[in-house]
Amino acid sequence: EFMQASWDIEEVQAKGIQHLASFVKDKSAFPHLLTCTEVITLAMKIHTDSLDLQVEGCTLLLEILSQALEQGVMMALDESVASCLLHTVRKHSENEEFLSMLCTLLMMVSASEVAAENLRKIGIIPDLLSVLRRFLHNDKICFSCCAVLWSLAVSENNADQAVLESALPVTSAVLQKHLQNGVVAESACSALWALALQGCLTDSDYEPTAALLLDALRMNPERAVLVKNGCLALASLVRLSEAAALAILLDSKGSGIELIKDEYHLHSNEPGVAEALCLLMNEMVQYDEVMLNMRSQNMEKLLSEIKLQFPFS
Repeated sequence: EFMQASWDIEEVQAKGIQHLASFVKDKSAFPHLLTCTEVITLAMKIHTDSLDLQVEGCTLLLEILSQALEQGVMMALDESVASCLLHTVRKHSENEEFLSMLCTLLMMVSASEVAAENLRKIGIIPDLLSVLRRFLHNDKICFSCCAVLWSLAVSENNADQAVLESALPVTSAVLQKHLQNGVVAESACSALWALALQGCLTDSDYEPTAALLLDALRMNPERAVLVKNGCLALASLVRLSEAAALAILLDSKGSGIELIKDEYHLHSNEPGVAEALCLLMNEMVQYDEVMLNMRSQNMEKLLSEIKLQFPFS
């Protein structure tokens, strides 16, 4: 009430946020803090010029959201809160350190379908893409933005086809830049999978995107989630184009089939990985030439192994 009575006075908002932050460590205060997110974001929107207030508000929201996720509480932030956050992104689009924190917040928010839908509605994707282009070197920003992109693109009622198509080159650039950073590469592979599911690729994209995903698998063979999402992305590409299937077979850095075998043997106890690999192979055998090649490389042996390992799946 104290904050709401004096929206225009920056000092009141700053003191209010600081006082709310003092309750973060008190577990019994958590349900009450959950009701304060709108007040905090509105204070940030009204006083966007104050970087100190932005940082303190963002830090507090991160604390509240972290606790919410730990307790399995999904916070479906409404459209007005989403638009406040977008306003803040635009106002501080040059501040790398603050944006890194803000993008982490957006990633946590977008875990809720309702919040992801609200972020999509207010048109945040172009802003995310421009942040990515500007800070391609920043692994934290790349990780968070790709995770948000995945949440927004995977939505079934997606009307942003043109906007999503413009996300492909940027997402590919992130993966190319951070191939050896498993955490970022995993996030970028997930985003590419979502873009492939939405049919955001043109004929000239299939081969280079397939080659890039294979590079990600080669560089990070031990990361089960990356392998799974990379294979699901490849399966989506192969479903759309034989060129992607041939790119897997004829990759200049080595046979994609041998890579698939190696990945399975590395993760033979992971049903999710096995399922993604089977889905990829199932898409590949839709093309006669590809199927003959897979036969000549003794893929039936691998399929039998998988069947024995997961008889009830």
